[in-house]
Amino acid sequence: MTSDRQFETDVIKTSAGGLEITFLGHGTLMMSFAEMTIHVDPYGRVADYSKLPKADIVLITHEHGDHLDLDALAQVRTGETVMVLTEACSRQIEGGLVMRNGDVQSVKGIVIEALPAYNVVHKRASGEPYHPKGAGNGYVMTFDDKRVYVAGDTENISEMARLHDIDVAFLPMNLPYTMTPEMVADAAKVIRPKVLYPYHFGATDTQELVDLLGDQDDIEVRVRSMA
Repeated sequence: MTSDRQFETDVIKTSAGGLEITFLGHGTLMMSFAEMTIHVDPYGRVADYSKLPKADIVLITHEHGDHLDLDALAQVRTGETVMVLTEACSRQIEGGLVMRNGDVQSVKGIVIEALPAYNVVHKRASGEPYHPKGAGNGYVMTFDDKRVYVAGDTENISEMARLHDIDVAFLPMNLPYTMTPEMVADAAKVIRPKVLYPYHFGATDTQELVDLLGDQDDIEVRVRSMA
């Protein structure tokens, strides 16, 4: 990781000011809102965390090493950081706030909902899903009047139909572990976010997703550097 890498950043307007989203790469995001910094799945291979702002909140979607990176966490965590994580992650991290699928918590004024994130189709040779049901979380965060969904490592699962009023969605497209472009397109048509970011997409061709959603005028697909 080169320290001089320039990361892309978008600003989402809310009624309480801008939500700044920085695209660090892989499944890793950094958000800034109301003078708070939120890190999602910090991963040392995509950024030098010694040079990034300390975290007020960290969200960890599941325990795989490219999402739960203890070295990266150590560089952004302070005594005031709230670590939001899964039960499996809590076995490696002390002092975190465990959220299970369906839980809702208010953390430093941000309402956070934990959603299921799992595989149905894509499995290991043993038959075990890459991400078993109940183990991982996606998260919906409410920033004043905007709702942001970070799906974690998941497929287009039936629980997505329960989501509502999603302004921004991050959906993974890293094969074979998460979704195909067709799965992401199907998920987007169910969730109907105003802005859709494919993320954690590895070598998957993002143009396929853009083409599949080309007739969905109310869903803006934005492709950023998130391989």
